[in-house]
Amino acid sequence: MSKRRFGRYTVETSNEEKLFFPDEKISKGDLIDYYQKIAEKLVPCVKERPLVMKRYPDGIKGESFFQKEIGDYFPDWIERVKVKKKGGTVTHVQCDNAATLVYLANQACIELHPWLSRSDKLHYPDQLIIDLDPSGDDFSQAVFGARVLKELFDELDLKAFLKTTGSRGLHVLVPLDRRANFDKVREFAQDTAKLLAQRHSDKLTIEARKAKRRGRLLIDTARNAYAQTAVAPYAVRAKPGAPVATPLDWDELGNKKLNSQSYNVRNIFRRLGRKTDPWKDLPRLGRSLKEARRRLDAILEK
Repeated sequence: MSKRRFGRYTVETSNEEKLFFPDEKISKGDLIDYYQKIAEKLVPCVKERPLVMKRYPDGIKGESFFQKEIGDYFPDWIERVKVKKKGGTVTHVQCDNAATLVYLANQACIELHPWLSRSDKLHYPDQLIIDLDPSGDDFSQAVFGARVLKELFDELDLKAFLKTTGSRGLHVLVPLDRRANFDKVREFAQDTAKLLAQRHSDKLTIEARKAKRRGRLLIDTARNAYAQTAVAPYAVRAKPGAPVATPLDWDELGNKKLNSQSYNVRNIFRRLGRKTDPWKDLPRLGRSLKEARRRLDAILEK
């Protein structure tokens, strides 16, 4: 047992020698160290949002589970938010500071999945996210999808941001001004996806069932709904190599060596040390969908 201090908060950590990524010899302590070091970048991306934890008590080769309800043993200083669900409520963790992030890592929370809305306005997202999910391991599919999606968002005068998921594909995110509710945002995302699938029917699809994709890239809009989540930027994924979901600049899509797991806990800080955070301006760029909806409707009517 050891103690880590964060101002007035102290986090006790345990079993730091346990291997969470056995093949890479990455221990629980290494994971805690990573989250403590990345907190400056990660916490602003998840702060004031309900958080879903994915926990791996025995590392990535052991059993795992998603946890929504905060444990009654969590310290009182960790922020909480109670949200409505069918038949009741759930009290989620809010990861609002580095101490909370380290506490979660000590609870074997490898993956962090925040909501697309903030706690003070749960039904009004400040993010629209489209998941570009290749049918196989061909990452070039995701690159193509991201490029044509950005072109469409440019047509609609919307600012789009890009990140690897740390799994197989890419996420394209549009920051919103929180005036449209989830129903309107989801409808907009779905119409965007349908248009792209029509324009590039040989390469893109909105068919969720793999049997119907015929090898095409899925443009997945399902995350744009109340209580849905997306992996946090700079969060670790529970996969071999300890990959990290990583914000990208759009011109990085030209890197032939890029894939969704290019960055991991061992090389991400080298990247951050040599380039500006591509998402540094995102929080202040939330836009209304009203004009974009008008532009999209005009395109659809042609």
